[in-house]
Amino acid sequence: MQFTYQISEVKQIILAEGNIINNDLISVLLTDSRRIVSATGSLFFALSSRRNGHEFVINAYNAGVRNFVINSLPEAPMPDANFLLVGDVLLALQTLAAHHRQRFDIPVIGITGSNGKTIVKEWLYQLLCPEKHIVRNPKSYNSQIGVPLSVWQLNSTHEMGIFEAGISTTHEMDRLQAVIKPTIGILTHMGTAHDEGFRDRDEKISEKLKLFRESELLIYNYETLLDHKVEIENIKCFTWSRKFKIADLYVFSETTISGRYYLRALFKDDEIECLIPYRDEASVENAIICWATMLAMGYSPDIADDRIERLTAVSMRLELKQGINNCSVIDDSYNSDIQSLEIALNFLDQQNQYPKKTLILSDIYQSGVEQPVLYEQVAHMISSKHIHRFIAVGEALGQNKQHFTLPEMHFYKDTQALIDALPKLNLHDETILIKGSRAFEFERVSRLLVQKAHETVLEINLNSVINNLNFYRLKLQPGVKIMAMVKAFSYGSGTFEIANVLQYNKIDYLAVAYTDEGVELREAGITVPIMILNPEPLAFDKLTSNKLEPSIYSFGLFDEFIKYAQEAELINYPIHLKIDSGMHRLGFESTEIDALCDLLEINTYVRVQSVFSHLAASDAAQHDEFTMQQISVFDSAVKQIENTLGYNVIKHISNTSGITRWPNAQYDMVRLGIGLYGVDAAVPAELTDLRPVATLRTTVSQVKKVLAADTIGYNRNGSLTADGKIATVRIGYADGYRRAFGNGVGRMLVNGKLAPTVGNISMDMCMLDVTGIEVKEGDEVIVFNDTLRIEQLAKEIGTIPYEILTNVSERVKRVYFYE
Repeated sequence: MQFTYQISEVKQIILAEGNIINNDLISVLLTDSRRIVSATGSLFFALSSRRNGHEFVINAYNAGVRNFVINSLPEAPMPDANFLLVGDVLLALQTLAAHHRQRFDIPVIGITGSNGKTIVKEWLYQLLCPEKHIVRNPKSYNSQIGVPLSVWQLNSTHEMGIFEAGISTTHEMDRLQAVIKPTIGILTHMGTAHDEGFRDRDEKISEKLKLFRESELLIYNYETLLDHKVEIENIKCFTWSRKFKIADLYVFSETTISGRYYLRALFKDDEIECLIPYRDEASVENAIICWATMLAMGYSPDIADDRIERLTAVSMRLELKQGINNCSVIDDSYNSDIQSLEIALNFLDQQNQYPKKTLILSDIYQSGVEQPVLYEQVAHMISSKHIHRFIAVGEALGQNKQHFTLPEMHFYKDTQALIDALPKLNLHDETILIKGSRAFEFERVSRLLVQKAHETVLEINLNSVINNLNFYRLKLQPGVKIMAMVKAFSYGSGTFEIANVLQYNKIDYLAVAYTDEGVELREAGITVPIMILNPEPLAFDKLTSNKLEPSIYSFGLFDEFIKYAQEAELINYPIHLKIDSGMHRLGFESTEIDALCDLLEINTYVRVQSVFSHLAASDAAQHDEFTMQQISVFDSAVKQIENTLGYNVIKHISNTSGITRWPNAQYDMVRLGIGLYGVDAAVPAELTDLRPVATLRTTVSQVKKVLAADTIGYNRNGSLTADGKIATVRIGYADGYRRAFGNGVGRMLVNGKLAPTVGNISMDMCMLDVTGIEVKEGDEVIVFNDTLRIEQLAKEIGTIPYEILTNVSERVKRVYFYE
C-alpha cells in the first residue's frame, strides 16, 4: 500500500525551515493547484518555472490543502497551514522522491535516450508484467518534475519499477539519477532531439550515461557507445547490433513475413528468432531493445519471441474528436490504470464546451491493489471531477458499484452490452471520455460515437500549443500579461479546443476578429476576458450580453458604441483603444489623440481597459528604425491618454516577433499569434524550441501505372518523364490545398519519401508521382508536419505560413491530442 510520511519527517528529509502546526500524514504530492483530487494528505510544491507556483498557493489552500513547500512565505494569512521553507522547491521535490526510492529493494529499470523511451517502457511493461507487479511513469512523465512524481508511486505491492528519464541540457541527469537509482539501464536510440541543449552529440551521450553510473547492468546498441567505453567500464553490459557480430545479440537477418518483421540473430552462439508485429524502423529498433533486455534479464529466447510477437501498439495520447449528436469525444480507449485515468480526467475537466460530462470506463487491470480499495479510489477521483454520467463496463466495476454516487450511472457486464444499450442512453450535447483497458476493445465504442468524416485529417498537438505558450512566457518580464490571438478559427486550428487549453493554462486575454467568434467561445464555457478586434455596431447587444470587450479604432465607432451604451444604461464598460502608429490599417492616428482625449475626459459610459497598437515589421531587421518610430508614437499617445483618464491602462504593442526581437516593448501585455502555432518569422526554425502544432494527413485512394506518353489530370497538364506510377490522394483545393501546388510545385510525404504533385490540383483530390516508392491504397500521406513544415510549403507558392494554416477547410476533420 501507499507509504505515508509525517510532515515533520518530510521537513527533515528536505532540510526545510518552518514551524509545524499540525503533524499531518502526507501521501500525495501536488505541483498543480488545478489537479487536486484529495486535499487531505496532500503536500503542495510551489514550483517556479514558467509560472511562479507561489501565485497558486492560495488556490490550493482554498481547495483544502494545508501543507506546502515554498521558498517565500505567502502574504495572505493561513494560520492552520504547514509551510516548509526551502531554497529550491524543485530540488526538495526530487530529494523527497529520492528518499522514497531508497526504501525499496527491488529491480528498477531506468531508460533514457533521444527517441523511443516511452514505447520501450510501455512494451517492457507488457512483456514483464506476467511475472511482476510493476510501477512505471504515467504516459511520458519523464521530466525533472515527472520523474519524482512517478517514483513517488512506489508502494509495498510493487516488485519492479520501470522509469524513463528525459533531459534537454547538461546537469539535469544528475538529479534524475538520484531519484530513479536504476539497477538496470537501457539506452534507446540516440537521435537529434534536444541537440541544441548540448555542445555536441558526445556531450549529450555522456550526460545521458550519468543515469547508469550505479547500475548493475546496461543494455545498449553496440555502435552507439564505441567512443564512450571509459564511462561504462565498471558496468556489466549487454549489447545488441545489426552490424557487428561481437555484440551479445547480433541481428544478422531481417525480412518481412505476412506484414510482420522477422528477425534472426546470434545469441550465446545459438541462432534465435523473433517476429515483430510492426514494420516501421522505429518500432523494429524499439522491439530489438526489448528483445535484448529480456535476454539480458534471463528470459529464454522462446518466451521472448512469443511475447514480442504479441506486442500491442502503445497509444500515449488522448484524442479529442467531434462526436455525433453535437458531442465532443475524448478517446483514450487503449489503456486504463489509476495514473492515466487521473490524467484523462484532468483533460476532461478542462473541457467547457458542454455543461454535461460523461465518463465511459472499463475495469482496471494489473493495479496491484485489492478491488474494493482500487474502486474506492476511482470513485473518489471521479467524484471530484464533476462527472454527470458514469458508464461502467466490466464485472469488477459492477461488483464494486456501491462506491460510486454520481447523478446518473449505468453498469454493463461487457462492451457488447454497452454497444447494444447506446441508442437508449441518448448521448447528446456533452463531452464524453472513453477510457478502457485494451481487452475491452473500446475502439468499437469510439467508432460509434465519433462523427464520420473523410480521411483527410488535421491533427492538432495540444502539448505543442502549451510548449509554445511557455516558450514565450519565459521571454517575458515579470508581470507581463499575454493576450492569445484565436481569431480565424484559431489560425485554422479550432476555436474552443484551443481556447480551453489556453484558459486552463492561465492565459490573461483572448482576442478574436468578430463578435460571433467571441459569442461562440462564451457559449463553449470560456470565461477569460475576450477582446473583439472588429466589432460591428449591429452586434453590440450580443457583444455586451456576452461580456466581450470591443476594440475602438475610429471616432465613428466610438460614437456608435457610446450611443449604444447610453441606451443600454452601461457604466464603465471595458473598451480597448487602438492607435495607428504606422501600420495604417486601423486605429486613431497621432494627430487625432487630442480630440480622442477630449471625448474620454467627459465620458462615464466606458472605461479604457487597454491602449494598443500593431507593429508592421517587428520580424525584419531592415525595418528596425521604423519599428522604433512606431514605439515612440505609441509611447506618446499612451502617456497623453493616461494623463487624461487619470488612471493607468494595460499597454500592448508586441506581436509574436515583437516578443522575440523587442523585449523592451513588452509594456504590460503582449499579443501572441502565429507563434502559438509554432511559427515565428523572427527566429529560424532550427534555432528555436517552438514546435509545429498541426499535422495535415490524408490517404491514398488509388495507385496507377502510367506511361511517359500519358497525360494526367484536368487540361492534360500533367505527365511523367518516364514510365512510372501515380497515387491519387484525398485532398484538393476545397480542402485548402491550393491549385498553386500543382504540376510539381508541391510535395507530400508518402511512407517517408517526398512525392511531387503531378498535373493540376482538383477540387477533392490530387495526384502524386510515386515512382520508386512502395505504396498501396489506404497508405497515409503527410501534407505537412514537423518535418515537412508549413514554412516550406508557404515558400513553394510564394505566400506566408498564416495562409497555409487558415486555408485548411473546416470540412477537414480536426483531431486534437494531448499526451
